[in-house]
Amino acid sequence: MSVLTIFLVITITFWAMQAIPGGPFTSSEKKLSQATIDSLNRLYGLDKPLFIQYLNYLKNAVIWNFGPSFKYVGRDVMGIIGDGMSVSAPLGFCALLIGTVFGVLLGSIASTHQNKWSDRLIMVLSTASVAMPSFIIATLLLYFLCYLANWFPANGTTINGLILPCITLSLYPMAYITRLTRSSTLDVLNQDFIRTAKAKGLTHNKIIFKHALRNSLTPVITYIGPEFAYIITGSLVVEQIFAVPGIGRAFINSITNRDYPLIMGTTIFLTYIMVIMLLVSDILYKIANPKVDFD
Repeated sequence: MSVLTIFLVITITFWAMQAIPGGPFTSSEKKLSQATIDSLNRLYGLDKPLFIQYLNYLKNAVIWNFGPSFKYVGRDVMGIIGDGMSVSAPLGFCALLIGTVFGVLLGSIASTHQNKWSDRLIMVLSTASVAMPSFIIATLLLYFLCYLANWFPANGTTINGLILPCITLSLYPMAYITRLTRSSTLDVLNQDFIRTAKAKGLTHNKIIFKHALRNSLTPVITYIGPEFAYIITGSLVVEQIFAVPGIGRAFINSITNRDYPLIMGTTIFLTYIMVIMLLVSDILYKIANPKVDFD
């Protein structure tokens, strides 16, 4: 299924690019002569029949060779993606780490204080975080913490400038993991082995952290894998708002520049990440819960 998914994305992406009106060398600022356009088409292999171009692209995409960029002379697409991922990957990892740690902590607090004010407050905040789009959160953080308080820089070109993007990207997984941990822990707390542990006189903390929480984290483990991929792929708007020089900003610029190889390469590369993390998540689920049958 992973191989089929990647094949379909490559195919749809290629033919979708061919359906876009105009061409990669169309420019509103400087009109190129037809002879120049013909030379560029021959240089990049665009003068060949579309099906031959598709077969060549499919063969190269399998080995992660997306060709040269049309707009960045002398640079290939994987080099641009690599530069973007050097920023986006650490940013996504930090956001996921923050979201996971605080999500599990808040979810545990909510489950052990069910229907109390702390539980209700955590659920209201987590619901608001899930419902609010990331670009709204980013705008609010920019206004209050950058413009009014002047605590952080407004762009993500420095270490301090990456704090607000990291917070923005961590809020959604934190809220989702909070709700996931709460519901899963409440379900585990009603199991027979928890009642047995209470009957044996085990302390409340030991019951929660040694027995309940360990068994309730299986859904969280399966969520972390695809969520990392989601943070990377979902950071396009956030990186653009905070001017973070990551893969999201490169993707947005490739669209405005009509850089077709970079558009297709970024789309397929992000698909690779998503499919791989989903596969890893399925394997980790099996490790965390050996009773699960892959069939």
